Amino acid sequence: MLWHELTIHTTEEAVEAVSNFLHEAGAGGVSIEESGNLNKKRERPYGEWFDQPLNDIPEGCAEIKGYFSEETDIDAVMEEVQSRTTELETFDIDTGSPRYEKRLVDEEEWATAWKAYYKPLRVSETLTVKPVWEEYEASENEKIIELDPGMAFGTGTHPTTMLCLRTLESIVKGGEDVIDVGTGSGILSIGAIKLGAKRALAIDLDPVAVSSAKENVELNGLSGVIDVRVSDLLSVLSPSAEPSEAAGSAALGVELPVQIVVANILAEIILLFTNDVYEALRPGGLYLASGIYKDKEQAVIDGLVAAGLTVRDVHREEDWLAIVAEKVV
Repeated sequence: MLWHELTIHTTEEAVEAVSNFLHEAGAGGVSIEESGNLNKKRERPYGEWFDQPLNDIPEGCAEIKGYFSEETDIDAVMEEVQSRTTELETFDIDTGSPRYEKRLVDEEEWATAWKAYYKPLRVSETLTVKPVWEEYEASENEKIIELDPGMAFGTGTHPTTMLCLRTLESIVKGGEDVIDVGTGSGILSIGAIKLGAKRALAIDLDPVAVSSAKENVELNGLSGVIDVRVSDLLSVLSPSAEPSEAAGSAALGVELPVQIVVANILAEIILLFTNDVYEALRPGGLYLASGIYKDKEQAVIDGLVAAGLTVRDVHREEDWLAIVAEKVV
């Protein structure tokens, strides 16, 4: 079977947004390759394995490939993605004068070949992300996240995902209720439970992500403690929503307000619902916000403070960061 391959040459800062555009345009899969040159500093405190070999992609740049069925009008898709990518400049996201390429490829070139390079990844002192098709023997006290990422973002290899998992390890004390906003593959909800959280509500606006997250939750045997659903945070919290989804309802799978909210999404999106996060947290609760590129740090901090939250820590990985903020009162 033949597929259209649409390649966008852009910046690492724009990766998450452009990847999402490809998914929403109907991509059957998305791959991301960032700069792998010798100048790129990569910390490996846990022996992390990186799936990018050395390449000639300039520092700070990335190549994003979306795959579409042969009958797709690829010219229309490229026009749509190009238009939406151009709009990112209005959000102060540097796209680096992106270039677009298209070609036809055989399914075998992308559908299965990438699995050969996706191996178990130790992301923190105790957490290891393991592709479901790989054999792996865990060591004592090592907690395994079984993952089949499918078309959803979140394999554990991206700096923001590793940041979130490591930070969750430092803030989950045991017994917490967690809300995971923009869950993607479900990896953060699964990680939170593996670390000792009691229950999690994983939400995403993308039905493809929700389907993938549900499958991964089942793979880890956590269907009874992680509720995955299509929603945004405001809809879930609103008392005017469907009665079964009203704030505080047991139907959500967590008891509101919760102790932890985590969101690994774009900084611009994080700033849209900081007030909702404040309402979702109980006093002393923590908000872990990531997916934040380095040049958006102060804007996000200002937004969190304006919502009444107190910034406690900032964790960094390459050019990305995760912020931990507390609801003090």
